[in-house]
Amino acid sequence: MATIITMPRLSDTMEEGTVASWLKSVGDTVGEGDILAEIETDKATMEFESFHEGTLLYIGIAEGETANVDALLAIIGEKGEDISMHLSPSTSQTAPDSVSQEDTQQTKEVAPTTEAAAIPEGVEVITMPRLSDTMEEGTVATWLKKEGDSIQEGDILAEIETDKATMEFESFYTGTLLKIGIQEGETALVDALLAIVGPAGTDVSGISQTTKAAPDATPAPVSAPAPVKETPIAAPITQVVTEVAATNSSSQRIFASPLAKKMATDKGISLQLVKGSGENGRIVKSDIENYQPSASGMAQYTPVGVESFEEIKNSQMRKTIAKRLGESKFSAPHYYLTIELDMDNAMASRAAINSAPDVKISYNDMIVKACAMALRKHPQVNSQWTDGLMRIAKHIHVGVAVAVDDGLLVPVLKFADQMSFSQIGVHVKELAAKARNKKITPQEMDGSTFTVSNLGMFGIKEFTSIINAPNSAILSVGAIIQKPVVKNGALAVGNTMTVTLACDHRTVDGATGAKFLQTLRNYIENPVTMFV
Repeated sequence: MATIITMPRLSDTMEEGTVASWLKSVGDTVGEGDILAEIETDKATMEFESFHEGTLLYIGIAEGETANVDALLAIIGEKGEDISMHLSPSTSQTAPDSVSQEDTQQTKEVAPTTEAAAIPEGVEVITMPRLSDTMEEGTVATWLKKEGDSIQEGDILAEIETDKATMEFESFYTGTLLKIGIQEGETALVDALLAIVGPAGTDVSGISQTTKAAPDATPAPVSAPAPVKETPIAAPITQVVTEVAATNSSSQRIFASPLAKKMATDKGISLQLVKGSGENGRIVKSDIENYQPSASGMAQYTPVGVESFEEIKNSQMRKTIAKRLGESKFSAPHYYLTIELDMDNAMASRAAINSAPDVKISYNDMIVKACAMALRKHPQVNSQWTDGLMRIAKHIHVGVAVAVDDGLLVPVLKFADQMSFSQIGVHVKELAAKARNKKITPQEMDGSTFTVSNLGMFGIKEFTSIINAPNSAILSVGAIIQKPVVKNGALAVGNTMTVTLACDHRTVDGATGAKFLQTLRNYIENPVTMFV
């Protein structure tokens, strides 16, 4: 008889899955335990194993396609078997949209384990789920709810031992726990009646179980599955690790809430050393928060602390910076060109200029001047991109990035190519002071055609910047570093500075950017040429 295989729920939050690849083709022989496909969930890509033997007769979801949980994934049966009856709309991928998930699950679960006619309205029957690919029976390690307790969707009902691990079992339903079908320590086959949830006071005595097995009994043969693959009404959430108590030589399970276990892992606390204050000694959140290591436990103790965040409302400046830089980075195709400059002559020239009374210039002033003059020789770098045309600016306005408390401002030196070193220095100091005191006007930050960003004063050796739109390029300037260099074929101590030019490839080709840097190098390494 043909067996319908549906898209499984492979994670606790999975709503749909994508078939990454099929490892079997239609017509292939499939053995129990064979990997049928690799399925992408919202968390990982997982191998999907067959629980059945036969021939792969039909593939319902092709590679690369996405489908809801419970959609028809494949059909396995006898070679040549007629499966046309299973390819009706009721078993197609549209089924989850036409019938609610809860109704579908109730239909699938009730038939093999209960007397369907005896189920009152609003009552949900939960069966022993298949929590691992090879699981045939499970043991209830502990119940976290008791009969009569109120149940919320997402509550952990019980911890169930499989053949591979102990798993927490979560309810998909809200109501009252009306009946527990498998007691703590008891073992039952997959699909045995595990619990019943419904409205408080509902009589469920007429709902019987049919597949429960005794703990030590030999498992009965599993009957042939129904045409539609059965899906448990609850799902595993987190694997529970079985540990050995430090104070007892015999094996002993440590029970803890999922949050407590996560907190313990994050803080490096061994659950073996924590005394639980919850029901039946269960470790809860407060036990981890209040845990104090004893002297005997210090060897296993790691530093603990409280995780916290400070929330700072984004200023309008920060919002504008984020918006503009995001637009620039994701719309302009950036590329980067980096060169290392010999700064020995520049350092000597600056020292000579600053020896004059009342004159003080910075390396940044020299860089701004060199950029302005290089832009005059390479006007395409001094450009802007629009959808209809490229605009090459005939004027040269250099923006100078200035760090302020709330972010970054870019005052603009208008007609920078016509300024002297000292004029650039005076204007930069004046505009930077206005920016830091929040006195700068929009007009003083508008109209740049090129930008310089200098982090060298912070000791940054090399970095890249995001282009200040609508500019086509920005120069990132690093610190001057003293290092061994080769001069005239001999090793010597030299001073170098690394600069990186970020370019918009829509307007500035690689060769154009490289030529601009060559000109810039000539000006910086031979400052006297900027006076000619």
